[in-house]
Amino acid sequence: MKLRYGTIVGGITALALAAAFVAGAQSTYQPKFPGDPARSDSESAALGYMRTVLRAQKLYQKKNGKYAATLADLVHTGSFTRRMVNPERGDYTAGFRSHKNGFQLTMTPKQLDAQHRSFYAEEDGVIHADEEKAADADSPKVK
Repeated sequence: MKLRYGTIVGGITALALAAAFVAGAQSTYQPKFPGDPARSDSESAALGYMRTVLRAQKLYQKKNGKYAATLADLVHTGSFTRRMVNPERGDYTAGFRSHKNGFQLTMTPKQLDAQHRSFYAEEDGVIHADEEKAADADSPKVK
């Protein structure tokens, strides 16, 4: 059976177009749970990381009477693992600062846009988001 060059190139082109169409169709974010506030998979991962840190801090504070001074102090608290100490979280970079009576946790996207908002939380456990600037305590709360 002989295949012509044009037939092969045409088939490859058709496959490439089909793959591009499928990839474009899958770019719409699918919520991970009812009421999911994330706008993209990257935001979902960033918010999941923040929730894990916030839960670990709550457990750490309950056990030790104070908040952890570093992310490394949270290892093996709740579901916080050693790997999570690394601040590079895909499309986001985690920021952590402790102070006398609490802490601040930020998630800063590598590219700030409507699908990659910045996030902020502190010891009260409320997550704030902003799509125009670095989120802070005055930014709107994530619902």
